[in-house]
Amino acid sequence: MADPNPLLSSDDLPPLMEPAGKAARCRTSLDDTIEHCIGDFGWTQILQATLVSFAWFFDAQQTFISVFTDAELKWSCTDSATCSAGSNICEIPRESWSWDSPASMSILSDWSLQCAGSIVTGLPASSFFLGCLIGGFALAGLADSSLGRKNMLVLSSMIMSLTGVMTAFSTNIWMYSALRFVAGFGRATVGTCALVLSTELVGKRWRENIGIVGFICFTLGFLSLPIIAFFLQGSSWRLIYLWTCVPSVLYSLSVLFLVRESPRWLFIKGRKDEFADTLRSIASPANQSSLTQSFFGRCTPWEETSEEPDVFAALKTLVSKGWSLRRLAAVMVVGFGIGMIYYGMPLGLGNLSINLYLSTVLNALSEFPASFLTYVLIGRLDRKKSVLGLSLLAGICSVGCVLVTWKGTQIVLELVSFFCACTAFDVVMIYTLELFPTTVRNSAVSMVRQALVLGGVFSPVLVAAGRKNGLLSFGVFGVTISTCGLFVACLPETRGRITCDTMEEEERKDAAAAAGIYCV
Repeated sequence: MADPNPLLSSDDLPPLMEPAGKAARCRTSLDDTIEHCIGDFGWTQILQATLVSFAWFFDAQQTFISVFTDAELKWSCTDSATCSAGSNICEIPRESWSWDSPASMSILSDWSLQCAGSIVTGLPASSFFLGCLIGGFALAGLADSSLGRKNMLVLSSMIMSLTGVMTAFSTNIWMYSALRFVAGFGRATVGTCALVLSTELVGKRWRENIGIVGFICFTLGFLSLPIIAFFLQGSSWRLIYLWTCVPSVLYSLSVLFLVRESPRWLFIKGRKDEFADTLRSIASPANQSSLTQSFFGRCTPWEETSEEPDVFAALKTLVSKGWSLRRLAAVMVVGFGIGMIYYGMPLGLGNLSINLYLSTVLNALSEFPASFLTYVLIGRLDRKKSVLGLSLLAGICSVGCVLVTWKGTQIVLELVSFFCACTAFDVVMIYTLELFPTTVRNSAVSMVRQALVLGGVFSPVLVAAGRKNGLLSFGVFGVTISTCGLFVACLPETRGRITCDTMEEEERKDAAAAAGIYCV
């Protein structure tokens, strides 16, 4: 018996061109169908997408927490006979000097690591980013294959949070570094899953703007760190971990019970009952009654698929196609250069002659205009030109930080460089969403984030070395991002393009574009 209330007709949806020899025919995309079913951007979608995006808040806290917990405290002489202002702290008797603040405020003073080498002092932060790197490769395929976006987000966030609580009870640098590694391993897919899930819970018209919400939450998380650290002045560094990680545990539980899985992922995996339930739960009230089983018959281009046992299937698909491998390699190189400055600049603030709390607040605040600028202009910006220009400007200003001596100019150049890196970070993440189809999108975004994090792996060691020679930190940062930014020339422009759901659809779309065939 025919459905008396068909979900939609072919006239309701804008078509997507599919070439077939000299002839061409148009068909509807899953993007268009989901947007039609969801209807207007309602409160349910806003609340769910915002709650998912808030994962970036806790992600930022764990990413930059080392700025305060691993800081090098200032010290003063107590015996003028054996100590002077210009003395090397490692060459004078311990009883001749003292810390200006309680030693428990930093792991370096708490465990007497002030004379350790740059490799040891930079080990915890590098371990965290190394964990992010390895975790990204190990966990990237799970969100596209067996676990899905939501479950992967909950698992990653919970690992990061619980390990952070355990870190507060570390007894030495080695235990601390090991726990930071595990926290980084879990954290690796938090931002990726949050970005992909939040954008897949809404229609394509809102995808770009919702993606920016996550970046704003990240900025808020970054900004919260100096505020927390300021009010905990004189207290142990362990309290910073507890104040940031315990709320993160509660957040992970809220996502588990309050957020729905991505409808796009459910449909691609053939879980149509869950797909229908999810659409009904987030659809606008006007459209809920029309969401019937006839939907599945209308989406013939997407056949039901069985669960894929290979968690690395999406990654294998990415590298098996020449065009996707070239895109992935190019955008990962660009991401590596951006990550060098994005993660390195905040860690290197202690090397500049400015108050650590003030400089961190200024850097965190610079992410707001970066996110706002991206939010306002993302629909008008050419991705390639934007990333290239921002990368070159960030590199020039980073090198300028160590070539000028006036403190005012130095901090201005540092802020401009970090602002450009933040904006480039935001644009590259949106760019990556547009470069790859749904079936491999989470894996592709995860790989790009790992490239960003790889830049962060080297940053702490360079920052530690830069305490003696600024060219080894800010100089290297600038040269790297400028050089890597040139690789954006290898990528296609995606502004205004329709987002695809399968590799085959992406190939058909590229073929249609090359043949000059478009839908009317």
